Amino acid sequence: MTRLSVNINKVATLRNARGGKIPDLLVFAQKCEQFGAQGITVHPRQDERHIKKEDVYSLRSIITTEFNIEGYPSEEFISLVLDVKPDQVTLVPDSPNVITSNAGWNTVKKQGFLKKIIQQFKKENIRTSVFIETNLDMISAAKDTGTDRIELYTEDYAKKFNANKREAVTPFVFAAKRAIELKLEVNAGHDLNLDNLKYFRDNVPETQEVSIGHALISDSMYFGLENTIQMYLRQLKK
Repeated sequence: MTRLSVNINKVATLRNARGGKIPDLLVFAQKCEQFGAQGITVHPRQDERHIKKEDVYSLRSIITTEFNIEGYPSEEFISLVLDVKPDQVTLVPDSPNVITSNAGWNTVKKQGFLKKIIQQFKKENIRTSVFIETNLDMISAAKDTGTDRIELYTEDYAKKFNANKREAVTPFVFAAKRAIELKLEVNAGHDLNLDNLKYFRDNVPETQEVSIGHALISDSMYFGLENTIQMYLRQLKK
């Protein structure tokens, strides 16, 4: 079964809109785990518009499944990760002003940059994943960075899904197979939801983990958190 990591950024966004501690991010993370999620993901950004630095430290002390921190590897981010020591760090090439991740790494041009950073995380036994598109050359170059995993950026799949499922998923099928040939593990994330998740999982069974935030948090407003997490877990079963 592909593992579900819940990205809780949107919960922090809601809290920050009013100030204070409602909704309580720590309680929400614990409930996600209690209801079956196998991991918690956060993506702290420089402006702290959702996840704050103090949240990362607080979450580290209470998460009992897997803690995944994703973000652009600035000096501040690297320092935070090395201090907190999550189970996994996912490196994304975000500029500070983007609303959400919108591209994968150019692992050819940025290979030396990524290799140096990944070496630091490996010394602390932190599993690394590199956010990447389905370009096979970029996946091959990702192997040379020393990363343990790649995270396939699935926005393109989600956009094309309703028009042509097979066409939408095919590049991801080949990308995952190439990664496995290179002995890279595969994660996936971005715009996966209750409509498109099962088809992706069935066609890309190599996927170890999906990170889902916006859709899952939105669905929980309709269906309740426990029910929503169970609905997503059912999509991930063989």
